[in-house]
Amino acid sequence: MAARFQRNTRQIRPAGIFAGLFAIGAVMLGLSAFAQNAAAPAAKEGVILTLNGPVSPPAADYLAREIAAASDAGKELIIIEIDTPGGLVDSMKTIIKAILASDTPVVTFVSPQGARSASAGLYIMYSAHISAMAPATNTGAATPIEIGGGPSEDNPLEDKKPADGADEVTNPEPTRGGEGAEEDEDLRTRAAEPLENRERKTVAPLSSDDALRAKVINDSVAYIRALAEERDRNADWAEAAVREAVSVTANQALELGVIDLIADDIDDLLTQINGRTVNTAAGDKVLESADLKLERIEPTMVEKILGFIANPNVAVILMSLGTTGIIIEMWNPGSIFPGVVGIVSLALALYAFQVLPFNMLPLALMGIGAVLIVLEAYTPTFGVAGLTGLTLFGVGMYFLFPESLRVSPSVIGTILGVTGALLGLIFYALVASRSHGPMIGSEAIRKREGIVDEWDGKEGWVIVEGERWRARGDKPLRAGDRIRVVEVDGLVLVVKQAKAGGLLGGLQPSQA
Repeated sequence: MAARFQRNTRQIRPAGIFAGLFAIGAVMLGLSAFAQNAAAPAAKEGVILTLNGPVSPPAADYLAREIAAASDAGKELIIIEIDTPGGLVDSMKTIIKAILASDTPVVTFVSPQGARSASAGLYIMYSAHISAMAPATNTGAATPIEIGGGPSEDNPLEDKKPADGADEVTNPEPTRGGEGAEEDEDLRTRAAEPLENRERKTVAPLSSDDALRAKVINDSVAYIRALAEERDRNADWAEAAVREAVSVTANQALELGVIDLIADDIDDLLTQINGRTVNTAAGDKVLESADLKLERIEPTMVEKILGFIANPNVAVILMSLGTTGIIIEMWNPGSIFPGVVGIVSLALALYAFQVLPFNMLPLALMGIGAVLIVLEAYTPTFGVAGLTGLTLFGVGMYFLFPESLRVSPSVIGTILGVTGALLGLIFYALVASRSHGPMIGSEAIRKREGIVDEWDGKEGWVIVEGERWRARGDKPLRAGDRIRVVEVDGLVLVVKQAKAGGLLGGLQPSQA
């Protein structure tokens, strides 16, 4: 027994040794891999955000939220791809405040080719730590426009030129932040001079509207100059973009010091900004974008829907649907569906108008046009009021928004064509329904046709519209003959034999 136990022990011992060595090797391999992972630097990450369309509250909420989230998460870089015609000042300032407060560098990139960054987009570009544009893009036209009205024809500040060369605003000297200008021509230096040392000039007082517009323009100028000084960009050209609504291409913007670089795409952008030093809210930071891992973050579904509604083309389509639905409901009360669609569309259109700058006069023209279309249903103008209303409605749509947000002519043509055809069909149906004879009473049965049921001599019974009537005629008839009602004498119909229906009249059945 003892010998057998020793023999089993000798057989188990080599297996236990191999198992122990394997376990030790696995532990050492795991420790080595852990050490390598601990020693390897974490991959740098960045985010790509998008501003595609008007600068509206949904777009501002999306960008401000994601910029703050990326900054709190310690991301390496934030890239905002821009293609915007402008938008609301309050939404623009919300985005700019988020950029200025970000610990993570923010790069604005006007992309793809053919995109633009007009009006509010220019302010956002000036606030970014690095501003870039793709080839064949443009920026500028930053003159503020009040919601509910367009700018006046005369510039209340036309005698107050911002700087030398303002008459050549398309190519001012590329002074960065106002530095390098002559002391006697520097706006800030001149503003600090005592009033008695400057030449007094008597000017006519501004009207209330012009005074208000002058305040808006001066405030916008001060705001964009402050951003230009913060980011060391061309402040004089930015002022010209606000006062004179000038625009430049990507190449001109680079020459004037409006942007920092021109990049073909995101990869080219990352290559060019690698190693640059920028000043963020947390201090100076060197960009390391060589092996940056980018994540594209899209707006939420609700933000996408609200942003889609804020598009000028969508806004006028909703306005047209709302107006058409309400007009149809007024023409045919009780149809319910057109009225519901009209009210919902009108409510969405009014939301869009809250976030878009529009002119009140074209909106009034659209209202007058809608009234004329309604009058067409109740007055015999033979289409004159309706066509005039459609014309005014189209003109109002075209001039409703500023030029940078102007509705596409093809969209206007499609809306007018579809609306005109729809209203024409409905109007024709209504006129046809009102032009028929009486539906009840003795007048309703005159000139109707029927079939003889029984007949004896010149009297008998006929069936007209499913009812059996006593009748008389001027000649003998027989059962199955078709008759036409000539007169109604009390409860007796005066009938005559109806003419045969063409060559096939003889083939008609003789029984009812």
